[in-house]
Amino acid sequence: MKKDRFGRSAFVSGCLAFVTVALSLSAFAQSSGNDGGWFDPAPKGNKSALPRPAPPHDISGTWLALNGVQAVGVQAMPNDGRPEHELPFTPYGLKVYKSHKALEGVDAVPPGDYNDPREICEPLGFPRANHYNLRLTQIFQDAYKVAILYHYDNRWRFIWTDGRPLPKVVEGGVKTGDRYQDQRFYGFSVGKWTDNSTLVVQTVGTMPEDRVWLDSTGRPISDQVKVTETYHRVNYDTLEVSETIDDPKIYTRPWATMDKLQMQLQDPKTDIQEFGCSPVEQQRYDNLTAPDSDSKQPSK
Repeated sequence: MKKDRFGRSAFVSGCLAFVTVALSLSAFAQSSGNDGGWFDPAPKGNKSALPRPAPPHDISGTWLALNGVQAVGVQAMPNDGRPEHELPFTPYGLKVYKSHKALEGVDAVPPGDYNDPREICEPLGFPRANHYNLRLTQIFQDAYKVAILYHYDNRWRFIWTDGRPLPKVVEGGVKTGDRYQDQRFYGFSVGKWTDNSTLVVQTVGTMPEDRVWLDSTGRPISDQVKVTETYHRVNYDTLEVSETIDDPKIYTRPWATMDKLQMQLQDPKTDIQEFGCSPVEQQRYDNLTAPDSDSKQPSK
């Protein structure tokens, strides 16, 4: 069975691209008073034309991340063994990292020896959704929230932009006033427009370190993390995404995981293929890549 260029098991365990899903933007009309996210191709034959300006307070659209696969670790800090990419682990954080057996990165293990939750089809969680095969991403928005639909595993999250406060992290979840809510794989996110083209988002209340990883190289993240994302729409066709994590349980200081990762606007009529995780396909892959795989046959 062939492996794809995006990771040892990404194809066989996840890329079941048999059915395409047409995304109908007409069902998600925007309320921002501009073009509602519809594709507006640039004039052809005029290479000297200036980039079209970004619509105000609008990051909606179908976006393709450039270099969003991040197989060897988060975009701004790959796990490649270089001294400048060493992370500021706490003693506990380093212990957790050493307990992770990843298929990618400088400390990668052979196929079949991993303990990555993704490889048994657990949800990626957040912020790992920003660091694992971030390819086509659909963003919708209205006057109260922004919805981000991730390609991998057909997952989505809400970013509230209606002025509500960021919840307070407590044991096992978050509190807003007297209201308690259990922690979530994709956390609780609130955003604020800092100017016409920049949305700053903070997320808390994610799952603990035994449930989610930060990236495919086994870097850990805990339920104490606060993630800050910056979505800056440079012009009509270009979106830049930056991200910083502050996790005092795992790291001694905040650090940047993404630095102006570029995303390019796509035609909204683009069909997006299914890209998920199948336990059956994962088991077949494990059988084929086990040390005694010559004597094994793929499961039926």
